[in-house]
Amino acid sequence: MIKLIIRTSNNMVLVFDDEGEQIPEYQGYHNGPLKNKIVQDAPADAIFGHTINSRGETHLVRDREMW
Repeated sequence: MIKLIIRTSNNMVLVFDDEGEQIPEYQGYHNGPLKNKIVQDAPADAIFGHTINSRGETHLVRDREMW
């Protein structure tokens, strides 16, 4: 189950389950089809975020549609 979704500064998407394991089918570049699939499949309690600098600090996104 999807738990954490991170969009990096170069638009790469990393998706993790509730055990911290990456979910390969949701990995790739942020684009319409991948974004739509993640937003549709992620449960309501999934955490969406953006890395905002080279140190990997992450900004949480409250509105998944804006992610």
